[in-house]
Amino acid sequence: MNKSIQKMVLAAVCLALCMVLPFLTGQIPEIGSKLSPMHIPVLLCGFLCGWPWALLVGLIAPPLRFLLFGMPPIFPTGVSMMAELAVYGAAAGIFFRLLPKKPASIYIALVIAMLLGRGAWGIVRWVLMAFGTSFTFQAFLAGAFLDAWPGILCHLLIIPPIVLALKKAGVIKE
Repeated sequence: MNKSIQKMVLAAVCLALCMVLPFLTGQIPEIGSKLSPMHIPVLLCGFLCGWPWALLVGLIAPPLRFLLFGMPPIFPTGVSMMAELAVYGAAAGIFFRLLPKKPASIYIALVIAMLLGRGAWGIVRWVLMAFGTSFTFQAFLAGAFLDAWPGILCHLLIIPPIVLALKKAGVIKE
């Protein structure tokens, strides 16, 4: 199969997962939304398809999900998620390709992507203050780290084994 077609199909699957996974995690009381279900396919897209496709999936997923299902609210949540997810996917793809081809590099690329994505989320939320939203440094820390710890843990536990399995299966080629 043509490599670009394969990447496009995998990116489409990741985008579809962005639409579906929030329904599954939403059934878990208290922490369902804190698992950040849309982040998982975008990060995987970075590892699977590379930064351009993952950036595109990250940009498209929040507004598409809003148009289809009314969630997440497009302003300010969806707008800031677009930046966060786009940076997540792009950074995961870039650092996965740049770092040595060792299992530990998957974790390093993932952590860098999560930090950069959360930074992008905070910057966009701060910029949106010009449109009447309020956002403090405490709100950034709470939203990006304190309230997000279930998602951070989930991503660290789930994504590297999936990437390793896909490498072993030959879906991800060095």
